[in-house]
Amino acid sequence: MSLRLFNSLSRQVESFVPMTPGQVRMYVCGMTIYDLCHVGHARMMMAFDVVQRWLKASGYGVTYVRNITDIDDKIIRRAVERGITIRQLTDEMTLAMHQDIAALGIEPPTHEPRATEYVGQMLDLIGKLEHKGLAYRAANGDVNYAVRKFEGYGKLSGKSLDQLRAGERVAVDDGKQDPLDFVLWKAAKPEEPTDAKYESPYGAGRPGWHIECSAMACSLLGEQFDIHGGGLDLQFPHHENEIAQSEGASGKRFVNYWLHNGFVNVDNEKMSKSLGNFFTIRDVLKHYDGETMRFFMLRTQYRSPFNYSDAGLDDARNGLRRLYTALNGVDAGEVSLADIDWSQPHAARFKAAMDEDLNTPIALAVLFELAAELNRGSSLAVARLLKALGGVIGILQQSPQAYLQGDAASAGGLDVAGIEALIAARTEAKKARNFAESDRIRDELAAQGVVLKDGPQGTSWVKA
Repeated sequence: MSLRLFNSLSRQVESFVPMTPGQVRMYVCGMTIYDLCHVGHARMMMAFDVVQRWLKASGYGVTYVRNITDIDDKIIRRAVERGITIRQLTDEMTLAMHQDIAALGIEPPTHEPRATEYVGQMLDLIGKLEHKGLAYRAANGDVNYAVRKFEGYGKLSGKSLDQLRAGERVAVDDGKQDPLDFVLWKAAKPEEPTDAKYESPYGAGRPGWHIECSAMACSLLGEQFDIHGGGLDLQFPHHENEIAQSEGASGKRFVNYWLHNGFVNVDNEKMSKSLGNFFTIRDVLKHYDGETMRFFMLRTQYRSPFNYSDAGLDDARNGLRRLYTALNGVDAGEVSLADIDWSQPHAARFKAAMDEDLNTPIALAVLFELAAELNRGSSLAVARLLKALGGVIGILQQSPQAYLQGDAASAGGLDVAGIEALIAARTEAKKARNFAESDRIRDELAAQGVVLKDGPQGTSWVKA
């Protein structure tokens, strides 16, 4: 069975066939980098981290581009509020993003272009559109895209121009010929800081948001490539506008497969700042480790709505601990993709789940089957397969004992040295046949969230 993906353009699951055999080119709309990343951003980056991991596991060479938008109205406003340069703000927030998503096991893309590094390419693209009559200069100095002149606008969103026009709630202003038209180049305003202004044939200004991704994608992947991804909220108008710009300029089909991850809800309500149910990745990492958060997100297929809740995270933590507990005490050693026999029944079921539009919940169910088998008998082959399949989706690569011990400092205020000292004292008490003292120490540790396990090699411990 070959990989099948839901294509938002055709609205159906299709067999995946790359343009170049054995090679995949993928672009994903990344962060507008003016603040810390939140759970919604984590969900998007996690979804496409899984996509690129599975493509690699399937034997493809992958060129993965995920951009950074480092110039826009929100960025300018935040930099001015803080009294720092735009570059200082975006460097700070980019570093924070890298730290946060690394904690979730999200791998770096092949390329991470910043919009400000591609202004020249954006201007070239605008020039092509103007030459073809698809862009026009407005009286206020902006350059706009003439949507009605591009045949096929609305094919990604599935809406006709008349339907889109009926949904417009704003009047034509700033020289737009039609409310559907969108800005390609924004003329600079006198009050804006100098570092927000770029020189162009249209005067000082900065690029519109939509043109950024078209320019960066085409520059790094070519005018045609395999996969374009992003959050469902970007399907219209951002991705629709990317198609209009890119295909309008090149005359070629822009992307073969459009992938969109589902929205994030918080306790079954849509996450939003206005509702006050808004959490940054750092908020979550104060209470849960990054692998637990990753495992939590893997339990929902990427296209489905994802419901964030503390109860869900607690359940995910317990589930991940079950997998690590099964691995604990079996030295699986270092494993890799090369160790997986895909004809083995569990591995075959895992592959079938991932090949069917990346169905991670079913893939995880296979891991729990392996864990149950491992609990029935400590088989090294089963342990190695469990660890290797977990590695495909970015989990189970820590030492089981280290994971299960977790942050020992949170166990009743005891650090690792304190726990080990009490275990040593208990061992001495048992040697002296002072079983009352031995039991007292065990109970003291248990009361502080530390569970002991006696075995032939001595006593080990984990957090409860």
